[in-house]
Amino acid sequence: MHNSLFKPMNKQELIAQIQKKKSFLCIGLDVDLTKIPTHLIAKEDPIFEFNKQIIDATHHLAVAYKPNTAFYEAYGIKGWQSLEKTINYINANYPEVFTIADAKRGDIGNTSTMYAKAFFEDLNFDSVTVAPYMGSDSVEPFLAFEDKTTILLALTSNKGGLDFQGLKTDKQEVYKEVLKTAITWKNSENLMFVVGATKAEYFEEIRQIVPNHFLLVPGVGAQGGNLQDVCKYGLNKDCGLLINSSRGIIYAGSDENFAKTAQQEALKLQQEMEQILNENN
Repeated sequence: MHNSLFKPMNKQELIAQIQKKKSFLCIGLDVDLTKIPTHLIAKEDPIFEFNKQIIDATHHLAVAYKPNTAFYEAYGIKGWQSLEKTINYINANYPEVFTIADAKRGDIGNTSTMYAKAFFEDLNFDSVTVAPYMGSDSVEPFLAFEDKTTILLALTSNKGGLDFQGLKTDKQEVYKEVLKTAITWKNSENLMFVVGATKAEYFEEIRQIVPNHFLLVPGVGAQGGNLQDVCKYGLNKDCGLLINSSRGIIYAGSDENFAKTAQQEALKLQQEMEQILNENN
């Protein structure tokens, strides 16, 4: 099933949603069958049922959803079908929500084109995360889809993130080279960048390189990042941030009312975001 009727979702529409919902919350749908409420396991498709209830309870508080594809691929064909049902459900019912396939793809030309087709055409996601390690010809096939967004890994929040990203060349750290080079590529206005929240002090320098691009920020909450710090250095005139929270929201409750509990956690973040947006006009 294709959803070409419902989308595309561009940057201006995303900004409009942020203003309307007073939120820049992205919810990560990283579904682990060992962590979801046990009453769902008997369902025909427990992963989709879990996602559906989370989405129905939080769509008015979030501007984006980000399924990490590994959590679906791990369950084989059934998991992939759950992913497809999830994206179809969002596109059909909440087309105003920005969707991110967190797949971290990236390979030489024709392979990247096929990855891009998989997520942009077949599944009809608005965006996909891409690893920049193989350079321009591994990223430009994604950017060739002009009504879609390519989210490039720049500075990640994991412990080993700085092993390579933080290395200095003659000029500067590798992650800064990634940012500076990427914005020279064709259709680079369709780029977003992943910048981990656990490195709040880096946002100031990153904003000097990419003042107008959106940053997708994982690591707030479970990984220890601080929302206030990220916003202090990371906000731009359009907001320019998507703050992702996965475990902190989706696993907040484990009983039959898990979706309501998730909604309460999402609401806490949204209210904090609303306050920040008001303070920053």
